[in-house]
Amino acid sequence: MGLQRNKNVLLISLVVLVAISVVTTTNCQTFDVTKYGAKPDGPIDQALVDAWKEACATPAKAKIIVPKGTYKLSKAFFLGPCKSPVEFQLDGILMAPAAASGFKSGDGWVTFERIQHLTVSGTGTFDGNGKDSWGAKCKRTDYCAQLPINLRLNYVTDSEFKDFTSKDSKQFHITVLGGENLSFKNLKITAPEDSWTTDGIHLGRSTNITISDCTITTGDDCISIGDGTKKLTVTKVSCGPGHGISVGSLGKYKNELPVEGVTVTDCTFKGTSNGVRVKTWEGSPEGIATDLHFEKLTMENVENPIIIDQEYCPWGSCSDVKGSKIKVSKVTFKDIKGTASTPFAYKLVCGLYPCENVQLMNINLQSTGAKIAGKATSVCKNVKPQISGTINPPPCIDSAA
Repeated sequence: MGLQRNKNVLLISLVVLVAISVVTTTNCQTFDVTKYGAKPDGPIDQALVDAWKEACATPAKAKIIVPKGTYKLSKAFFLGPCKSPVEFQLDGILMAPAAASGFKSGDGWVTFERIQHLTVSGTGTFDGNGKDSWGAKCKRTDYCAQLPINLRLNYVTDSEFKDFTSKDSKQFHITVLGGENLSFKNLKITAPEDSWTTDGIHLGRSTNITISDCTITTGDDCISIGDGTKKLTVTKVSCGPGHGISVGSLGKYKNELPVEGVTVTDCTFKGTSNGVRVKTWEGSPEGIATDLHFEKLTMENVENPIIIDQEYCPWGSCSDVKGSKIKVSKVTFKDIKGTASTPFAYKLVCGLYPCENVQLMNINLQSTGAKIAGKATSVCKNVKPQISGTINPPPCIDSAA
């Protein structure tokens, strides 16, 4: 009897421990911004400050909720570290002022900084209200740099961003600096085709990033990959209009870190100026871009489906210098099909150092240009690509290799 009683006591203790564990792991304290004074069609700045302060200091998992409705937001800065994981659930619309004021170069309209285990989710929208900020003055001046980025992530780690929309950012939509172990999934990023410097997602000095199942339509790069980016995977992204997915531009500044380990796969490009691109500045200092893989891609009426451009020099700003010193190597273009809106299916133009170990495998691209419909061509410079499988058009028809 005593043995049986001890067994029963042990069983009850285990059940209690399991129940306590379930309550602890599923417990989440919520912070609804309307409880802090936010009202639809009214300002939300102070409510967000107050909600974040309490949520970040909570020892249990915390969730900030922005319910449905449109809220006016001048600027938000969320600083960690926090005591526990925090989720920012946006189901409403955060609306930026039409005119940007109080921002300096590189600032975010909404910024999350030095936070671990952050989740930004919901069916809502970060609306940058940028239509009055775009235009000719943004193309060749520093004016664009003074415009705020919709969502800036500085030194955020072990975090995920999913389901929300970023709309009409005044500058880049999402910028990641110093990030590690981040996931971006099922995002909708949108701005008109004529909006300048509205890159969808820009990455720099970040490691182990995944971007998947996103729709990105902007006036600039859908995804731009800056120096120091390592272990990036992009999959099932629909891009267009815009400038495609770009590694770079690289080499504008000294002491840039290598780009290593980029995979772009199962993506579609629709009416973009470029498909997948590696671009480095003319006259750049030493640098490295290596282990870059672009596979299983579909191009629909894309101007330059495949491009390595080591003579990048917009507006002739570096016409007195020649040759990029960025070493480009281990680049794969594989299983790419579709149509080019220009005669050139691919351009492989390398710099002072020859591009090394560039592979073309199973390429089938037709031109939709009126004069040579169906007959695409290619150009190469300072590169001897390795060929396998069916290649259409043939490589380096106009070759300067």
